Amino acid sequence: MGFVSEELNETEKKSIQQNKVNNMAVVYGKEASMWKLQQGKDGFLQILHNYMEVHGTVYYETQRPPEVPAFVKNHGLLPQHELQQLLRKAKLFIGFGFPYEGPAPLEAIANGCIFLQPKFTPPHSSLNHEFFRGKPTSREVSSQHPYAEQYIGRPHVMTVDFNNSLEFDSAIREIMRTQVKPYLPYEYTCEGMLERVHAYIQHQDFCSLEPPFVPTNLSRPGSAGGSRVPGPLFVPLPNSTALGWASNVTASTAWPPLSSLRLLVSQEGQSCVETCRSEGFICEPAHFHFINNKEALRRLEVQCDVVDSEVNHILPAFSVLRRECGLQREPLLFSCAGYSPKYRRLCPCRDFRRGQVALCRDCL
Repeated sequence: MGFVSEELNETEKKSIQQNKVNNMAVVYGKEASMWKLQQGKDGFLQILHNYMEVHGTVYYETQRPPEVPAFVKNHGLLPQHELQQLLRKAKLFIGFGFPYEGPAPLEAIANGCIFLQPKFTPPHSSLNHEFFRGKPTSREVSSQHPYAEQYIGRPHVMTVDFNNSLEFDSAIREIMRTQVKPYLPYEYTCEGMLERVHAYIQHQDFCSLEPPFVPTNLSRPGSAGGSRVPGPLFVPLPNSTALGWASNVTASTAWPPLSSLRLLVSQEGQSCVETCRSEGFICEPAHFHFINNKEALRRLEVQCDVVDSEVNHILPAFSVLRRECGLQREPLLFSCAGYSPKYRRLCPCRDFRRGQVALCRDCL
């Protein structure tokens, strides 16, 4: 569903730009535990201190938290309006890598800060990071705020390797040379939020049972309801490697609409998140049950000696070497994030509206 961030008028934006302190940085980390220097933070904090005044908003009761370096001007835990004033003065808002995907970076960008965040190499996941361990997800997080990295990017967002002192130093110097205006993506404005809520309310139906796989009530113009649909479900798209849903086949319960579906095939060891992103799309879990069938494999010209139905989060997928194909038996395991070095996945991608990633182009 998302959230709404404060939207500034042009006068406020101009005032913020005029009153920016070019050498002022605010650190994203209000808990003292996030500042523990034994985790390798002392190196890049010292580099930052060489160029900028470093400010923090770390909670403490009686005295300065011992984890916070002496050169940091700590304001303590601030009320929201005072934090906003601090962000309006600062040039840089810098993250420690946690928490993931919080609202604070977007609020900082909306107040004219550049957000500098760490790149995770390898990406954080349930295989290598305690936060995700035991959670039922294959998702990999490439940075502290993947949305900011992928959908905002430079000059408002910079994602660098904090363990590389030369790269970090270069990023700080670039930030000091860069002038940005306060920026808020449309989807985090009041209007964007209301547009999204409107689309969800109008099109999602939680009262009717959704079939786990391709519905039997597909129809073409002139065909009897519930009759078998002749011809392909998927057709080649012009100037694209993807297949689209045949325009003369409809499914009454489908949302996002099937006009947004783009069927792609991953490489071995590649997730559907990566596959869809590489073609300018996003992975849409709601479309999985429309591509989990032999027709999709046939239209993709996949050679299958065996087609099994199994319970595995990487399915539907196939092995080129073994000529084995697998379809998903358990719809609760459909996953955009899963991958296997031995299999290529069938990926249900979709287009999206610029500034409103949650909705496809035909979703309104």
